[in-house]
Amino acid sequence: MNGLPGSLLDFGPAALAAVVVAAYLVVGEPVAGHVLHRRFEGRLRSDPGARRSFYLRLLVLEWGLSLLVLVVWLATPGVDAGQVGLRWPQQWPGPVTGLVVLLVLAFVVVSTRALRGGALLEVAEPVRRPGEGRHAEPAGHATLALLPRTAGERRLFTVVGITAGVCEEWLYRGFFLAVVAALAGGLPTGVLVVVAALAFGLAHVYQGPAGVLTTGLLGGVMAALYLQTGSLLLPVLLHAAIDLRFLLVPARALPAGRSL
Repeated sequence: MNGLPGSLLDFGPAALAAVVVAAYLVVGEPVAGHVLHRRFEGRLRSDPGARRSFYLRLLVLEWGLSLLVLVVWLATPGVDAGQVGLRWPQQWPGPVTGLVVLLVLAFVVVSTRALRGGALLEVAEPVRRPGEGRHAEPAGHATLALLPRTAGERRLFTVVGITAGVCEEWLYRGFFLAVVAALAGGLPTGVLVVVAALAFGLAHVYQGPAGVLTTGLLGGVMAALYLQTGSLLLPVLLHAAIDLRFLLVPARALPAGRSL
């Protein structure tokens, strides 16, 4: 099901703003995420409140950008709510997409069990050799520093996880794909899925190549789920569940220090 806009003219007077915001999601967001994470890493070594401060900044940035996109969409006369995914699912996902979603859920369960058992603890606490900088964490494990340790951090992380599910699906699936479809016109669903995967993977460049690949694949799954159901509801729920699974990881399975 692909009820996306067919022309940039559908965005009316907000067309330029829509293209600029979409371009920011592809080009600006990776840079902003990289800078924000590196600053967080620097503070984490000496500031016990660094993680909480980082969560709050994420909330402000994601909700702020989502609100901006909402304003842009409200200014578009020819793009209705259904064309940006703001409706109930119109149909169930196809068998292939459904199978992939089940595999993603299986991965979530297995990876969470591994973390709960401390299987990643050894690689999460690398031994630093003399001369290594503060950004010497192994590729693919940058996000371990972001996970909550204290009760207060876990409560705030819950809000962050729900926010990621709502805001990132609205930004990268609902709005971004509407703009891409309007710009290109008539793109097949498979191409839209690939474009969404690339954009979402790049947004997580701070996680390293492994993180880009993983989030890109997940972004593609979310896009396929959205395009087939015509609604952001299932992608939002799946996205939030993937992020919130980290709340099941006990503090003992994470690095005990303030930094990686």
